Amino acid sequence: MTDPTAAPPPRKRSLVELLTSLPEQVQELVQREIELVKTELIEKLKALGVGAGLLLGAVVTLLFFIGVLLTLAIIGLSYVMPDWAAALVVAGVLLIIAVILGLVGYRIMMRGIPPVPTEAIESIQKDVLAIKGEGRRGTDE
Repeated sequence: MTDPTAAPPPRKRSLVELLTSLPEQVQELVQREIELVKTELIEKLKALGVGAGLLLGAVVTLLFFIGVLLTLAIIGLSYVMPDWAAALVVAGVLLIIAVILGLVGYRIMMRGIPPVPTEAIESIQKDVLAIKGEGRRGTDE
């Protein structure tokens, strides 16, 4: 006894049906590849923006560091006593913050370089090879 709710087995499509659906499938493939390129470019440009923003933060922090060092020099020369030690501690903390911001910004920015959609290009090349019949789509060669 067969189950009446079971789906019938998929029928095999004829060569004519396959050939007539080919332009639609190619169009869909191209649209998906374009979306992949857009997505990849947006991700890389975001990484570049965040990295550049953090590097700008590092530069601003270094400017504060220079101001603190100038204050340190003034205090050190005018009192020649422990007041300069407090300014030196503040300058050291600002330098550590600048280094951390700079390193994090650099690492994030390097993720976006070069801003070329490499994954999408590889996928398109595999698609072209598959269309030419020189390879299979979805396998690494």
